Amino acid sequence: MNINDKVKAFGITQAINYLEKDPERNIPKLMEMADRFMSKDEFTQQRDAIRASIEKKDNWYQLLMRIYELDNGARSTFFNNFILNENVFGWPQQEKNREKFKCNIPWTILLDPTSACNLKCKGCWAAEYGHKLNLSYEDIDSIIEQGKALGIYFYIYTGGEPLVRKQDLMRLCEKHSDCVFLCFTNATLIDEEFCQELLRVKNFIPAISLEGFEEANDSRRGEGVYSKVMKSMQLLKENKLPFGISVCYTSVNYNDVTSEEFYDKIIDMGALFAWFFHYMPVGKSAIAELMVTPEQRVELMERIRRFRRTKPIFTMDFQNDAQHVGGCIAGGRRYLHINAAGDVDPCVFIHYSNANIHDCTLLEALQSPIFMAYHDGQPFNENMLRPCPMLENPEILPEMVRRTGAYSTDPEAPESAEELCARTIDYSEKWAPVAEQIMYERACSKDCSQFLKVEERV
Repeated sequence: MNINDKVKAFGITQAINYLEKDPERNIPKLMEMADRFMSKDEFTQQRDAIRASIEKKDNWYQLLMRIYELDNGARSTFFNNFILNENVFGWPQQEKNREKFKCNIPWTILLDPTSACNLKCKGCWAAEYGHKLNLSYEDIDSIIEQGKALGIYFYIYTGGEPLVRKQDLMRLCEKHSDCVFLCFTNATLIDEEFCQELLRVKNFIPAISLEGFEEANDSRRGEGVYSKVMKSMQLLKENKLPFGISVCYTSVNYNDVTSEEFYDKIIDMGALFAWFFHYMPVGKSAIAELMVTPEQRVELMERIRRFRRTKPIFTMDFQNDAQHVGGCIAGGRRYLHINAAGDVDPCVFIHYSNANIHDCTLLEALQSPIFMAYHDGQPFNENMLRPCPMLENPEILPEMVRRTGAYSTDPEAPESAEELCARTIDYSEKWAPVAEQIMYERACSKDCSQFLKVEERV
């Protein structure tokens, strides 16, 4: 860390400590100090937005106040590890390495500690992987060490059910106390004892899978799962621990999971964020009918964006928010996936690879043929509502897999990229004209807005 980084770290740490004393009183004061020390043209839009949020005490301000209801240690650790380590210092290091190695360097790494799961959800490809595969403690530790050398301090556990490996995951939190760990979990293994472990390590955040209200959730995940999830959420809230919700929206549950009632329920239960994922027809047991229709996708997209402006919870709709991240984020551009056998996949939904972490380094995997095909091909479509080489552009993935010699990493029922993408051809053809119309309307709206601004100045 050079002298400028040390000064920056000191300034941010002092600001965080200042807010800790009395956030509601000191947030406006901190904004006033920022205005005094920054030039008039520096981060003008961002500062205007923050100032307006403070004055109106809008949903973003309310979300910040909710964060200050958390356990002090968990909150402080998140600020230091995520804001400072991962973004203030980690991001520039990632950028340097992207330039140095001429390949994608991810912002985060998803990895499966195990293929084992105590549930068998309908339409979930993970259930096909069986209960035999595991990344050892040493495997995961090595991945994290290699990642940190590239500037990556944010790691996400998927599965299987990661909490089958609770003890190892807590050991990794202890060893890598400078990182943030997020865990997708069905929450059925969260109890009071585990909450105390989370308060101890401070850098582990559950993202609880929820498919809607009781009927919709249990129809896919099994009878009684919803009530177990509610109990786990209550425990996390009582212990003032940060957590969020992970939602896979389908043609069956989309209305539930984007309703105001659902939002109010998860906020009341203590969730601070919600990730929305489009159902992907991955695996030979996939149910293509669970993919949303174009009309349903438009409706849920509009609802999520509306509530993003009004509800005190941070949400991301990973299929419809690609415009904010420049298209597909897979292939190491912003993330990659390592399964429980060590195969390094470009995407958690796309299981084709040239590399296994037991045979090569993380960097070598990022420079492997399939990852370089992603690097050279992104974005896969100029329309940011059609980002995926499998779902919205099904002609692209099979060609990349053929050209790079990538193999299927599904250990139970391998399928070709052609078989996978055959399920999305009809979907993509129906979605394409809708996506084009939406982007056309947005472009027209933006042009009109810019014209009005010019007219006002004149």
